[in-house]
Amino acid sequence: MASVSQRSGPQPLRAETYAPEVPRLRACVLAWYDAHARDLPWRVRPAERAAGRRADPYRVWLSEIMLQQTTVPHATPYFLAYTSRWPTVSALAAAPEADVMAAWAGLGYYARARNLIACARHVAGALGGVFPDTEAGLAALPGVGPYTAAAIAAIAFDRPANVVDGNVERVVARLFAVEEEMPAAKPQLRALAGSLVADERPGDWAQALMDLGAMVCTPAAPVCAICPAAGECAARLTGAPETYPRRAAKAARPERYGAAYLLTRGGDVALVRRPARGLLGGMLGLPTSDWRAEPFGAAEAIAAAPTSADWRPAGEIRHVFTHFALTLAVYRAEGDWDGAFWTPRTGLEAMPSVFLKAARKALLG
Repeated sequence: MASVSQRSGPQPLRAETYAPEVPRLRACVLAWYDAHARDLPWRVRPAERAAGRRADPYRVWLSEIMLQQTTVPHATPYFLAYTSRWPTVSALAAAPEADVMAAWAGLGYYARARNLIACARHVAGALGGVFPDTEAGLAALPGVGPYTAAAIAAIAFDRPANVVDGNVERVVARLFAVEEEMPAAKPQLRALAGSLVADERPGDWAQALMDLGAMVCTPAAPVCAICPAAGECAARLTGAPETYPRRAAKAARPERYGAAYLLTRGGDVALVRRPARGLLGGMLGLPTSDWRAEPFGAAEAIAAAPTSADWRPAGEIRHVFTHFALTLAVYRAEGDWDGAFWTPRTGLEAMPSVFLKAARKALLG
């Protein structure tokens, strides 16, 4: 099928009618990647790969777990801290769980940290410290889903896997001018992305599409003038490539409410460990009331406090999670409590960000 650079006339573009010329598209995108690949601490650059160097599966796995629902700039310092402290999967497997969880604080989606520990211990123990080199083997590891298995297989082992993240979905939706709205379009986008995968340089191809989406084919303002895929892109001919992927109107984010309590004893703060399962599971944080759909009144909030004390209001904070927004009324008191993990104020940075916000509100106003 002819590339879009050879088509003319104001005609409706549909994915089943227009498609890029795959060999030319791949050649252009890979050449661009060779010149412009992002310098990431877990990545082996294309020239190094061409010279025979392969990525460390441990570093690829760790980066992919951290990058789930997290941006590269936010994840990078955590990756550097982890690999400095635990440079191998065996070192991570031997670490105390509380240390690994504390080092994860602020990265969010804390179930990933629990799965990280479980996976490291499985690989270091049952697998002798060696990661599987196939998608199926990788997908059997704790916390490794289909996307992560495909990414590790391609990047670490050069398997021709179909690696489809949000950046790749956006690039593919524009290349083919896919009209179906997200998220219903995901199966179609995955199939179309799979049609571009080949045995040649599969690890570089996966990373090239990710970089293209992150650096050029961006959500709001794609820079088509410098895009290596511009000559093969159907959405560019519509005159509005930024409108792809098509999206249905978002539903309103649910609101929840609760109270958080900061109890001090001199220079220490009372923390509690949250239940292992559920949101922020296993993490240390401030004690809170239940979270519910209606705000707490002051009397009700004080009655729900973890221990008797002279609780005083200190303001409120709002924190947005993926599926809901939480407003916490913050209360502060001085006292003692046998059920607490007493932590110096200087150690509060290890808490999840929602509790750190509440602590700062109580301490600083």
